[in-house]
Amino acid sequence: MANSPVTKKSAATSAAPPVSSMSVIVPAVAWLIPGAGHLIQKRWGRGLLLMASITAMFVLGLLMQGRVYMPNGGDILDMLGFVGDVGAGGLYIVTRAMDWGHGAIAHATADYGTKFIIVAGLLNFISVADAYHIAIGKKP
Repeated sequence: MANSPVTKKSAATSAAPPVSSMSVIVPAVAWLIPGAGHLIQKRWGRGLLLMASITAMFVLGLLMQGRVYMPNGGDILDMLGFVGDVGAGGLYIVTRAMDWGHGAIAHATADYGTKFIIVAGLLNFISVADAYHIAIGKKP
């Protein structure tokens, strides 16, 4: 009886998270505007903290003349830098549209600025995952 098809099917369907409009909208909004995924779920403190910290890290990175990576098929480190940068969502889009982030890595602060921009994007990826888990009810 333990191997009956009914038991396996019910276990497989209960493991899948329910699909709701919030589970689709929240990750998209959270990626586009850092912290907004938490704000639309009325998690004010966490949302404002994430918004402020991710935006501050990204802007400080630009002010330190950090480099914003562009999509290319060249060096593997450039591709990884691009993935980190694009994680910042709307901040990355605005930066590329305004043609900012062409800092030459001639001094140490520019290299730190580049790392600040990448880490801001990676932190936003984590924020998106957290907002999604809240939206599907996996996290209180």
